[in-house]
Amino acid sequence: MKNQALNIWCVIPVYNNSKTVKTVALACRAIMEQVLLIDDGSTDLEPEFFTALEQADIRVIRHQRNQGKGGAIVTAIRYLAERNADYLIGIDADGQHDPQDLPKFIEVLRQHTDGEPDLLVVGCRDFNTPNVPESSRFGRKFSNFWVKLETGVSFSDTQCGFRAYPVRAISKLNFICHGFGFDVEVLTRAIWGGLKLQEIPVKVTYAPRGEHLTHFRPFTDNFKMSMLHTHLVGLRLLPFKPRQIVKNTTSKDLSIFRSPRMFFKHLLQENTTPPLLATSAAVGTFLAILPIPGFHMLLILYVCLRMKLNKIMALAIQNLFMPPFTPFLCIELGYFLRHGQFLTELSMQTVVYEMHHRLLEWLLGSLFIAPLFAAIAWLVVFGVANHLQCSPKEEPIQNG
Repeated sequence: MKNQALNIWCVIPVYNNSKTVKTVALACRAIMEQVLLIDDGSTDLEPEFFTALEQADIRVIRHQRNQGKGGAIVTAIRYLAERNADYLIGIDADGQHDPQDLPKFIEVLRQHTDGEPDLLVVGCRDFNTPNVPESSRFGRKFSNFWVKLETGVSFSDTQCGFRAYPVRAISKLNFICHGFGFDVEVLTRAIWGGLKLQEIPVKVTYAPRGEHLTHFRPFTDNFKMSMLHTHLVGLRLLPFKPRQIVKNTTSKDLSIFRSPRMFFKHLLQENTTPPLLATSAAVGTFLAILPIPGFHMLLILYVCLRMKLNKIMALAIQNLFMPPFTPFLCIELGYFLRHGQFLTELSMQTVVYEMHHRLLEWLLGSLFIAPLFAAIAWLVVFGVANHLQCSPKEEPIQNG
């Protein structure tokens, strides 16, 4: 595609944002020639609104019922794929995003013109601005952590909807989430599929508390997000390579494996942020307590490789739960759950001849103890790692 003009569209999904969407749409049209608005079943848009869009040469697709933001973006992708569009730049209709940032995306896309469009550009919202809800700050950190766990790639803002998607590449993906989790799912699957990624800073404007219209339902949508992350982590753990939607021309640098020193240093420094170190410790703890003698190390290594966790931490912490103490604790709890009392007789009969019962009790007990100890390990390692990383470094002592 080098030296060829890119076919770029601006896409605005809207659902009941009548107070802001017209201003956003006209501002986008002033910057871009091709603007598409997806009316996702809105009930507050008057006929005059659509007349104004028609006069501004803004195309409109209307859903008869609300399908969610993801459903609106999927509709746009299908529509634009039929028109040989290269990229779509999605921008929210609620006025939080500034259309004046659109040229930033266009410039980045035009600079990336080698081969098939395969660049996903994600906006990173500037939270050093008034009225940013604490829920948004927490949600971004929470989402960033899970995307890092699911893909091994660090992002500053995985929830920002101000993005540029390569149309043909994204059209090859299938999605299970069409609501608020779409931004996370499409980012995760795009990374799995081999797309190139770039972040750019964007401005964000939040209305004062109580004045901003939001369709986010805290309990329902947070539950759906949790189920989505559970699904994506489960897919990540499967021993199958995700479908590649673009050709990956980058070659892996294997020189690190030729030097034991460099390899060991890589293992020590691998994903050493406090949350990921804590997660590595929690995974190592949880798996070490399960009744799978002889396979603990293999299973821990497998999970750490798939999730790109810190292998040194996960393997080191499992030594705290080696027999006999932890299995004995699990068996005692499992025996109590089955019989209402603790096992007090340790003999050839109870330990060897009734081993099948002990394994069942070990499993029962571990289902309670493993999550508890894993949570404790997460909290302890996170606290220590966070304290050490936040501690000021000592100045080097200079002679003379």
